[in-house]
Amino acid sequence: MKKIFLPVFVLTFFFIRNTNAQSITAKNYSNSKQNMNTGHFYGKVVDAAGKSVVGASVQLLQKKSDSATHTLKEVAVKTMITKNGGDFSIEDLSIIGSYTLKISFMGYKPVEMPCSFDLKRKDNTANTAETDKTAALANISEKDLGNIKLEQDATVLADVTVVASKPLFQIGIDRKIFNVDKNIVTTGQTATEVMKSVPGVNVDIDGNITLRNAAPTIYMDGRPTTLTLDQIPADAISSVELITNPSAKFEASTGNGGIVNIVLKKDNKVGYNGSVRTGVDSRGMLNTGADINIRQNKINVFASVMYNERKNITNSSITRNDLLVPNNLVNESGINTTEGHFGFARFGMDYFIDNRNTLTFTQTIGSGRMNGFNNMGIDSLNATGIYAYGNSITQSLNQTNNYISSFDFQHTYAKKGNECSSYVTYN
Repeated sequence: MKKIFLPVFVLTFFFIRNTNAQSITAKNYSNSKQNMNTGHFYGKVVDAAGKSVVGASVQLLQKKSDSATHTLKEVAVKTMITKNGGDFSIEDLSIIGSYTLKISFMGYKPVEMPCSFDLKRKDNTANTAETDKTAALANISEKDLGNIKLEQDATVLADVTVVASKPLFQIGIDRKIFNVDKNIVTTGQTATEVMKSVPGVNVDIDGNITLRNAAPTIYMDGRPTTLTLDQIPADAISSVELITNPSAKFEASTGNGGIVNIVLKKDNKVGYNGSVRTGVDSRGMLNTGADINIRQNKINVFASVMYNERKNITNSSITRNDLLVPNNLVNESGINTTEGHFGFARFGMDYFIDNRNTLTFTQTIGSGRMNGFNNMGIDSLNATGIYAYGNSITQSLNQTNNYISSFDFQHTYAKKGNECSSYVTYN
């Protein structure tokens, strides 16, 4: 009886111990597998000057066995784009094995670097606590790759300049557009001189304009304006639009003459740009001006300042002979001098809410002063032989001040030519 019990006891003990060992091994394998996918690579992509590179492509590659060819093939494990500051972060990686980090960006040489987690560290004691093992594993799974520098590709051209000019005349959907910003003939003049060079617009000797034999309504940047043409400097004008048949988007009071829309210069290019100009006319009068535009992110600030001095001298001579009354003669001769100055300032800001919505605030200031002096001499001889001489002197002063504040909202649709806008203007 004793001989049978001993083998059975030994077999039973071995079976129980083996079952516990398998259970512990399965548990450890499960925990180990879960802890193996806690790897985390992170770093920053910069250029040679140390400035962060945003939008660079970051790929993490690893060699894996190809079941078809039975060879090791490099495949992409994770892919991402660098965020603001050039930062990248790749998580949920297996800490076993080695990787290759590949970074590429347009205009720079691609960078490839090997990376892996340090699994060579071992605990000195055989019976390390479970919490100590977890902490050690967490330290291994976090790895900072530091600042990765990109070098410019030598094959990329240093500067590429594309030069193009707008045509002098364009046909729009409902208007004719004349680009006059490059017309050097009108430099230092006013909008009145600009209109003389626009086909289809008639300008009389007093500066009054007609379009289709009727007086048009003057608009500035698509809005009604109280400024007259001689108060708008030619240097500030980008283009002139002739709208002979205004659509429903314009006010009903435009009349039969249509609309003459004067579009002022404004630049939306990113960065800083501007210009300064000055000149002297044939009578020694000064004209000067400056423009500046600052565009950063969603803000565009613009400003224009002009100052013009004007001097006009007109000589006149009139002889009147009454044929029905013999010896009735009248001679008039004189000189008319008008001298003064005009200042124009315009500044504002665009706020680009997104690609299709824009808020704009604009302030326009116009101020001018003109002094007139007219000296007219009159000689007359009537039928009775009486001779008379007279001299007429007239002085005039014209002072103008104009302030225009405008707040605009514009929404453009995906289909070209469709837009919705609203504005508030105070003159």
